[in-house]
This record gives sequence, structure tokens and C-alpha cells, in this order.
Amino acid sequence: INPPIRNHSQSRQKRQQKGSQKISMSCDVGLYGLAVMGQNFALNMASHGFSVCVGNRSQPKVDLTVNRAKAEGNLPLVGSSSVEDFVSKLSKPRKVIILVQAGKPVDATIAALSEYMEEGDLIIDGGNEWFPNSVRRAEELKPKGINFIGMGISGGEEGARNGPSLMPGGPKESYDIIAPILTKCAAQVSDGECVAYCGPVGSGNYIKMVHNGIEYADMQLIGEVYSVLKDVVGMSNDDMAAQFAKWNEGDLDSYLIEITSKILAKKDDVTGKGHVVDYVLDKTGSKGTGRWTVQEAAEQSVACP
Repeated sequence: INPPIRNHSQSRQKRQQKGSQKISMSCDVGLYGLAVMGQNFALNMASHGFSVCVGNRSQPKVDLTVNRAKAEGNLPLVGSSSVEDFVSKLSKPRKVIILVQAGKPVDATIAALSEYMEEGDLIIDGGNEWFPNSVRRAEELKPKGINFIGMGISGGEEGARNGPSLMPGGPKESYDIIAPILTKCAAQVSDGECVAYCGPVGSGNYIKMVHNGIEYADMQLIGEVYSVLKDVVGMSNDDMAAQFAKWNEGDLDSYLIEITSKILAKKDDVTGKGHVVDYVLDKTGSKGTGRWTVQEAAEQSVACP
């Protein structure tokens, strides 16, 4: 007896219909702010089966994210045309994650969202924010009964799409509402998912601040080692790349050591002469978290070498 022939066209139509049915209902979660981190985290949540509504100040990024969701397997993600439309598409209690630039843009976004949100709803700020700002925002939202969580996100663009480390801080009952989504979308390691309730509002931002401060200190150490190897020892870029690669095989094994080796080995494809590192401006920028770490260490009278 021959096995039945599966009609792949009908099967694909059923999957698309199922996806359409899934997102025709109120969405499980909303994400507002569609720079690369926001787009990727929205797609991450949709990839795990959560229906997502996305919003942004400019419509083209909404359309881009919706198109990406379709291209990546007809994921359960819909767009919105305004803040009011965005909020109206969320199931109650509404859960909104915002990923916009820290500071005044966050305040403006919260003000716009809260105009249409109700008591019992939840706003989660996933940006690199100075922790007192999260405490202030939570207090400002209390009269409306809107709950607030400040959440550190680590892992960059790739982590946002495939699994970041998440550091939420806010009311425990609010965390319990969003926890099923966060635990599914966080990075998974041998001893569990990379997310945990960090404590009251501001604590998640505080942990991310210290995390970034440590990372910047590591980068400074690597920069000083590079300077010694180059200017004192006189090693070439290729020799330094090999040395960092060797260190990465031992106790110093880390992402930063690994990429330093790769950076030093990278040839300049534009000019065809030498290495890219020799053409890079000897100047760096930051988003402030490293500076905040040093300031907070001084405030708490804690040594911060």
C-alpha cells in the first residue's frame, strides 16, 4: 500500500491560516521601539509562539518588522499605525516592552503609552537606564495603577534575536505576569534560562550597570595589553592575534579575548594594505553605564579599580 501523498500547498495554507487566526486575537505582548534590538526581540518572542504587536514612532520600521516576521516563517506578529492602535491590540492586562533610547525618549514613550493604558497594565523598559530614573518612573505611574519594570538586556543584537540575558526589577507580582514570556525567550544554558527576578524596581538596571562597568574594565585591560605588546614588545598584528587566540584557549577564555584576536587578524579589504585595526580612529564612545558604575562606587564608598 502506497503512503498517502501530502498536499504541501494545502499544508502551507493551513499554517498561514493558523498564523492569521493567532494574530487576529488580542496580542500577548507589545514591543514599542523598533531599532535593531527592538526588532530582534520582537521576532524572538514571536518565534516562541507569543503573538506580538509592534509599534514605532516612524511607520517604515513597523512595516519592516512585519515583513521580516512574514519572511521568517509567517510569525505571529502584527504592526500598528499609532500608539492608540498599538495599545488596543494587546490583551489585558497589557504587557508592553519598550526599547528606545534612554533618558527623555523613554519618558516621552511612557507618557504616550500611559494615555491609553489602564490600571493593572505593565510597562517594561529594556534600555540601558540610570536606575534612579526607573524608580522615578515607577512612582509616577502609581497614581494610574500602571506597573513598571526596569529590565537590563545583555547580548546585543544577536542575543536579542536568539536569546539574551535578562535582568528584570520591579514588583514581584508584575514579574510573574511577564515571566512566562521572558523565560521562554531568554538564553538557555545547562543550568537553566538566563533570566531571574532581580528585586524591586531599579535593581535590574543596577545589575546591568555593574555588568557593563565590569565589561568596560575588561576592555580597558585588553587595550593596555595591546599597547604593551605593540609599543613595548614590538609585536605585529598577526603575532598579537595569535597570542590572544592562545590566551583564549586557557583560563582567559572569553568572548572579548576571542573577538580581540579576530579584530587584530582582520585585513583591510578596502585598501588591500595592512590590517583594519591600523585604520581605526583611536577614540571610543559609550552609553554611560561604565561612568555610572564608577559614580555609584564613589557614592557607596566601594573600591572600583
